[in-house]
Amino acid sequence: MPRTTRGWGSGLLGILIFSASLPATRVAVGGFSPLFLTAARAVIAALLGAGLLLALRQKPPGRGDCAALALVAVGVVIGFPLFTALALRHVTAAHAVVFVGLLPLATAGFGVLRGGERPRPAFWLFSVAGAATVAGFALAQGGAFEGSDAPVGDLLMLAAILLCGLGYAEGATLSRRLGGWQVISWALVLALPAMAALALATLPETWRGIGWPAWAGLAYVSVFSMLVGFVFWYRGLALGGIAGVGQLQLLQPFFGLALAGLVLHEPVAWTMPVAAGLVVLCVAGAKRFA
Repeated sequence: MPRTTRGWGSGLLGILIFSASLPATRVAVGGFSPLFLTAARAVIAALLGAGLLLALRQKPPGRGDCAALALVAVGVVIGFPLFTALALRHVTAAHAVVFVGLLPLATAGFGVLRGGERPRPAFWLFSVAGAATVAGFALAQGGAFEGSDAPVGDLLMLAAILLCGLGYAEGATLSRRLGGWQVISWALVLALPAMAALALATLPETWRGIGWPAWAGLAYVSVFSMLVGFVFWYRGLALGGIAGVGQLQLLQPFFGLALAGLVLHEPVAWTMPVAAGLVVLCVAGAKRFA
């Protein structure tokens, strides 16, 4: 199987795993504070990642890789989980998840700046068209909590997207040298001291009253969103190209919306299949010209 095809397949699997992140986070913040959730998921994933690194006897990264790993940690270990958890206190998962459709543009932009990629001009046309489709769908859907400040949630989601795009591009570049699961594992280990301290400082006053849905949400975002998904995602970006494979993120909002409707019983607009179809065409076009 061609290298690029394997990259797109691995990237799609990563996106399917990530699609459940926002619905799972929305469930988890029903029992845990955003700060504790951000810290706890990172600590759990870091312990799992450290176990893998030790069991498979991986060599520590070189000194020159530490700065890049720090950017990965800031972007995907700390920034994106924290800002999305905070945003979900202002907007529904169905509203927040559509902002993930802006990630391909952010990822492609950082892929050019940090990964040295140079997509053809037509790629940007398809990428912008896909992002505009998702953004238009987001504006039409709305979905803020009644009485909440929706713009605050939107700004938090935009900050999360910028940090995440940086972390994706930086991690994909590192994955070409270190390997996908090694990159996310080392980034998690690097962030472990700070995240462990934050987890201890934000421990719930009581564990009573925290239902099993919140625990299930914490388990999912810790194991799958924070570790397993990145194994496939960084491999896909490294094999298929950051800008090209990154366009698969345009599909993530629609997978996430479907899950939000099924799991959280949140309303999903009837226009979603139309928007999703347009996005698929944009992804296909971007793939051709990446």
